[in-house]
This record gives sequence, structure tokens and C-alpha cells, in this order.
Amino acid sequence: MAKINDVGGTQGFGAIDTTDDTEPFHADWEARVVGLFNALRGQGLFNTNEFRDAIESMPAKEYLAASYYERWFTAICALLERKGVIEPGELDGPGELDGPGEPAATGAGSHG
Repeated sequence: MAKINDVGGTQGFGAIDTTDDTEPFHADWEARVVGLFNALRGQGLFNTNEFRDAIESMPAKEYLAASYYERWFTAICALLERKGVIEPGELDGPGELDGPGEPAATGAGSHG
């Protein structure tokens, strides 16, 4: 059974946006998610294949509603919960990675 991310050969997605967007992150929390990923993977808490599988195992509705880095955050939370590092729902969403005075991130990555 194909997972939601397996779209090879599928038609009908429309044109690819080729706008020259050189900013790697659109909000500070996105950079923090990448930092969290690198730190946790570097400590051996999970490997790249586990991380990829966690993203690909997201429910279709949640996967489609989430931004790229919300998927990363969701996968990190799922792996940390699975390995007993955090309790289910301990992190409510990527907004918890916002610094003081920053607007909270919103989206499908909520774990509450």
C-alpha cells in the first residue's frame, strides 16, 4: 500500500513554483527544529531512516496539512515518544520552540 508521500508518476499537481526563495527558513522555530534534529540524531537517539519513516507514517490528513518543518517536528516528537524520552503530548507543537516575543507557530504538527 502506497503512503501519502509516494507520489511518483502521479499527475495533476499543477506547476512547480520556481520563485527564487533563498531563505532556508521562514520562521525561527524552523531553524530550531533542524537544530533539534541534528542534536538528537548526533546523540544517536534516532537515525535518518527512522526519521524518514516517522514522517512517511504520519496520517495522510495530518501529512498534507503540515508544512515541511511541521512534518519534521511531528516526526521528532513521535520518535522521542516511541523511545520513552518524552511523554505523549509533552510538546504541544512547534510553537514551543519559539523564543520570547515570537508569534507561535501553528499548523498540523500539534501534539496536544
